Amino acid sequence: MVSLQCTLRQHTDEVSCCAFSPSLLATSSGDKTLRVYNTADFSELPFSPLSGHGYGIHSCCFSSCGSKLLSCSTDGSVIVWDSETGETTAVLQHPGRSPLRVCAMAPDSSHLLAGASNGTVSLWDFTSKTLRRFRAVSEASVVACCFSPCGQMFVSGCTRGDLKLWDVMDMNLLHAEKDAHDLGVTCCSFAQIFEVDGCCVEFRLASCGQDSQLKIWIVSQREGAACVMTLLHTLTSQSAPVLSCAFSPDGEMVVSGSVDKSVAVYDVNLGTLLHTLKQHDRYVTAVALSPTMPWIATGSMDRTVNVWRIGDEINRTEAESQQTVCQGRKLPGHSRLLLADWSEEDVQAWLCKEGLQELVSIFKANNIDGPELNKLNKETAAELGIESVGLRGRVLRKIEALKAEQSGSDAPDEFLCPITRELMKDPVIAADGYSYERESIESWIRGKNKTSPMTNLPLQTTLLTSNRSLKMAISRWKSSQ
Repeated sequence: MVSLQCTLRQHTDEVSCCAFSPSLLATSSGDKTLRVYNTADFSELPFSPLSGHGYGIHSCCFSSCGSKLLSCSTDGSVIVWDSETGETTAVLQHPGRSPLRVCAMAPDSSHLLAGASNGTVSLWDFTSKTLRRFRAVSEASVVACCFSPCGQMFVSGCTRGDLKLWDVMDMNLLHAEKDAHDLGVTCCSFAQIFEVDGCCVEFRLASCGQDSQLKIWIVSQREGAACVMTLLHTLTSQSAPVLSCAFSPDGEMVVSGSVDKSVAVYDVNLGTLLHTLKQHDRYVTAVALSPTMPWIATGSMDRTVNVWRIGDEINRTEAESQQTVCQGRKLPGHSRLLLADWSEEDVQAWLCKEGLQELVSIFKANNIDGPELNKLNKETAAELGIESVGLRGRVLRKIEALKAEQSGSDAPDEFLCPITRELMKDPVIAADGYSYERESIESWIRGKNKTSPMTNLPLQTTLLTSNRSLKMAISRWKSSQ
């Protein structure tokens, strides 16, 4: 089931976009502001709202690790914000000062893309904040864009109705799907999970438009061959233009918001409607799903953001009780202390901050403080009763990231191999969609481990694909140090 968790009413104009990081929710509006909330209890952060744009904000997104928040506006600028302090770290201007309608961040945070009303897209190197490419991709307004999970391609959608697939490196056109949506595209989104079959890589793309349809496409690329887009499903449960769409983190569900004031939740594989949510009074303009928690956020022209929980009633009750624990103690300055000095309360507050509220009761019952957290491994996590393999893996990755942060490592987390936690030299993408150091994942596969180091699920193939974009981003970062 899907149940309404809370309604956020702080915006004074229509909500244009919603975006999640692992621990935050950001919303943008025609009132020229961004608002930022903690997903532990959906309390607004002290520095929120963020103001800096001269006109309404159309789109917002987080960097992959959540440390940066980006927004674009009719004023022709993209503002980069520090998501921990709310400070502006950069302002990027469209070369022609054309109004910007949409922005997107590459999965490895190496590139930033923005689509404009004059039919152009701008591609910036995110590390250096320099413009890499700028070109016209349509004669109509570009209102939708998104990167593929590998970060080597992006899709643009325009008000004329075309979807176009582009190469990131040279911005060459790889495929054009004319009239994908009659009367215009409104949004597009890639699933972050993809399939590798021999030399062929398949991605899933969702697009929606003024034709009141949500479409699921298979984008396939075979080595040495052209990209192909094949229509998998046309979903028509909503009776008016569909304005926004987004996949769940596992790629199993897709959510869409419509002018008919409804939110539809579909099973991607079957193409069947799972839920219809009706709580908004006006058009639903934005949808987003949390990468770490069972939250759906929906924004509307009624100026509200509804947060929904995916899950059964028992889990919902448990989550609410754990949220009470989180709300009872403000996040302390535990990040200023070494992990070995953390108290039990600091550990519990850190779990909430990282979106791991479901573990609070377990850690509290077992008196886990900083030193115990520092020693936690796969075996001891299982002994604590954390039955979900995915949840165990997630908390262990968070702990390793915390250790790396406290050890003084300045490298962005996405540049570190998940296996060794060392800066990658030759990053490759495995069948689970994650990037690893080639030597490390090859050694992992040669051993008895035929499962993903990140998800613990079986790897469907041992084929590894070079991640050129990530390698170049790491190289640029090293040069800047």
